[in-house]
Amino acid sequence: MGKIFVEITAKHDINGSVRPLTIKWEDGRVFEVDRVLDVRQAPSLKGGGLGIRYTCRICNKEIYLFDDQGKWFIERK
Repeated sequence: MGKIFVEITAKHDINGSVRPLTIKWEDGRVFEVDRVLDVRQAPSLKGGGLGIRYTCRICNKEIYLFDDQGKWFIERK
């Protein structure tokens, strides 16, 4: 288990909110974030660490995307 670091394209608004728009996977594939369902500070139980957890819907699947001080990752299955 661990972390898979990913490249993110995100929208930053004037209030300081961040909304991820796309995720670039390790193999170069890019996926659009269909919807952000929840944003909260939470630990990564599989990868370790604490960050901002985004619950996102991508291709009709829910994933947890973490922002750990500017380094974005998802949990390895």
